[in-house]
Order: sequence, then C-alpha cells, then structure tokens
Amino acid sequence: MSERIHNLSPGPAVLPLEVLEIVRENILNFSGSGLGVMELSHRGKEFRRIIDEANLTLRKLLNISDDYAVIYMTGGATNQFSAVPMNLLSEKTCGNYILSGVWAQKAIEEAKRLGRLHLAGSSKEQQYKCLPKDISLSNDAGYLHFTSNNTACGTQYLSEPECPANVPLVCDASSDLLCRPLDVKKYGIIYAGAQKNIGTSGVTLVIIRKDLLERIPENLPLLLDYRSYTNFESMVNTPPCLPIYILCETLKWVERSGGTAEMFKRNQEKATLLYDAIDSSEFYQGHAEPECRSLMNVTFGLHDTSLESKFL
Repeated sequence: MSERIHNLSPGPAVLPLEVLEIVRENILNFSGSGLGVMELSHRGKEFRRIIDEANLTLRKLLNISDDYAVIYMTGGATNQFSAVPMNLLSEKTCGNYILSGVWAQKAIEEAKRLGRLHLAGSSKEQQYKCLPKDISLSNDAGYLHFTSNNTACGTQYLSEPECPANVPLVCDASSDLLCRPLDVKKYGIIYAGAQKNIGTSGVTLVIIRKDLLERIPENLPLLLDYRSYTNFESMVNTPPCLPIYILCETLKWVERSGGTAEMFKRNQEKATLLYDAIDSSEFYQGHAEPECRSLMNVTFGLHDTSLESKFL
C-alpha cells in the first residue's frame, strides 16, 4: 500500500494496517454472514458476538474484575465531561478536578455548569509543562477527576495521583488507554474516546465500578445515565456498530501483539528516539519537563522561537 502516508495526527489517529485490512474484508461480508459489518442488526447474533468479544478481550488486557461494568457510549470525552458530574454528584458533594492541560480545562468548564467544583491541583501557571505536584481535595469530595495524558502539552501520568480510598478516582484516558499496564482497581471510572488510541471516532469506552451506579440520581436524561447502558448492555438505543467493531479488532490486535506490557515497551522505545533527538539538538527544544513527558505525544518547539512559524 505505497499510497499510504506517515500520519502523526493525535486523533483520529493511525490504526494498525493489519486491523484496517481485516475491517476492509468485513465491510462487504462479515464473517460469511452475507452482510457487511455496517449492515448488521445491533440486536442480531453477529453483532452480539462482536460486542461480547470486545468486552472479553478488554477484560483480559486490563484484568478487569466483575466489580466493573464495560459500556459503550457516544459523544466522546466531551459527553463524559457532563455525564460524570451528573451521575456522581449530589447536593452534598463537590467535584474535585486536577487542571493539567487543555482537555482537563474543558472538563472543568463543563462540570461548573452541573454542580459544585473544587480545583484540587493545577499546573496552569507553569504553562502545563509539568503535572501538578500538590493535590489537595475538599472535605466533601464526590470524586477526583484527572486527565492521564495531555495531548496538546505532552505530559502524562504514568502512575495515579494520590486519592483517598473513599473518593472515586475518575480518569479521562482518551489518548493513552492500553499504552501501558493499568491497575483498574484503583479507579471508579475510566473513560476514553476511542479515536486517539484504541479505535476510531464514534464510540466512547467507559469502565465503571458497579457500586457507583447506586449513587446515580433519578430522572437523568436517558442517554447520560450510566444505568441505561449497564441495564441494556449498551443497547439502550442503536449503538455505533462500526466503531465498536473497529475497537474490537484493535483490542484483539493489542492482545496478539503481546498486550499492554508490549505496548509499553514499544512506546518507551519510540518516545526515547524522539526525545533523545530533541535533547541533543541545538535547533529543537522540548516543551514538557523530562519527568512528566508523555510517551504518546511528543511536543517540542524551537530554541529560536522567531523561526517557529517559518518551520511550520
């Protein structure tokens, strides 16, 4: 496929060629069914097999226990910026947020519309070149929300921020889910728009600890209530069937390739090549502080900033 180009976009991002070739075959005739994958009934046995296989593969990759539900929503991370406070906050609790970049700021702006908010930590004054070092939660924290990988500024959490056991940890993992092993037991909710790292746009993966479903208030909009998806196995309405299928094939590719441990190894090797080149150069300069650098998004500028527009 010599016509394909190098694509460094952070999202919608590159899919493995092997996955694209499998999808291409099934666009016309899925697994000998006589129907293309986009034509399958979401209530038919063929699509049921796809969504079950996606669930099983994800649970194996991340060792997800039965204490957690896996659901598929739409609207990307942006929709979760609303769903999280709507489902987890009450009049007595406050949403706690870590401000570490552009997408964390967007999550905060949306949460302000829906309940009380406390800024638990921020690196805005440092131009998001690092991750917030001092985290302080409110006494009435309903949850602690953080963005694990900050695409625009190139910082990433490679371990979770400190959080009391009684406060659910909520993570926007859109741009780094499956890039490394992850201890799901530390989290209340993990959500990810698929298009940055685990599939294509149109589906949002949500992993939620089941006991949190008991906290959800009544009378939420149907498609923003997590219980709608857990009760109807993500089929409260017609789900995004093709993106879920591509997600499934991507998960299977990760498994065939050695799982999250192998992904972590590859990401470390690729990032090291780039950062070594930047650090040894008198022309380029990195943006993020070395101890906070992302394995997923390598950000840089030029030592002579007057040349940046010409360079671009």
